[in-house]
Amino acid sequence: MNNSSARGTRKSGFCVFVIFVSLTIVPVLANDADPLQDFCVAQQSTILLNGLICKDPSTVNASDFAFHGLGKPGSTSNKAGSAVTPAFAAQFPALNTLGLSMARLDFAPGGLVTLHTHPRATEVLYLAEGTLYVGFVDTANTLFAQTLQKGDLFIFPKGLLHFQLNVGKVPALAISALNSQNPGVQLIPNALFGSDISNAVLEKAFNIGKKQVERLKSKFSS
Repeated sequence: MNNSSARGTRKSGFCVFVIFVSLTIVPVLANDADPLQDFCVAQQSTILLNGLICKDPSTVNASDFAFHGLGKPGSTSNKAGSAVTPAFAAQFPALNTLGLSMARLDFAPGGLVTLHTHPRATEVLYLAEGTLYVGFVDTANTLFAQTLQKGDLFIFPKGLLHFQLNVGKVPALAISALNSQNPGVQLIPNALFGSDISNAVLEKAFNIGKKQVERLKSKFSS
């Protein structure tokens, strides 16, 4: 084998190695990082980093690992007729570095958790009481929707637009689990019409007039 062939073989081998690393390591890095210790109960801090500062383990006790915030219904006396009570790392510090969180969803009859996304998590919803019409839209703009009854599960893939609507005549209760300590939430109506996106952009995007845009902005400006 001459030098040119040897260099070509080494180059091909290196390219295969790079592709292998990309396919095996990068997906792992795309999720919440694995913990490097038994636990890392978060503490209040003004330091900004990708995650939360750990408490001194010697000050941690059993009460740090219990959360009592999901036992009480949230108030559904609002325009949406719904309430979401999160148990993310910000509310439940013991979740820090563990890669999961939960939330309680309460619905009055006709109540809606509006169109939204979780940019950092897949969500699994368990319907404990009532009847919900739920669904998500994929990147091909296909709707996947179902009417759930008590005891049913539904999954909302990471980052995809989704919603939950109480179509029953009685209040509904659901519990969600998410595979991130801080899944994030972006409410689509608020993001579009409650931010500083220019009227010109919204008029063009939705093929509507300036007055219609301003009317929508007035509903979501707060």
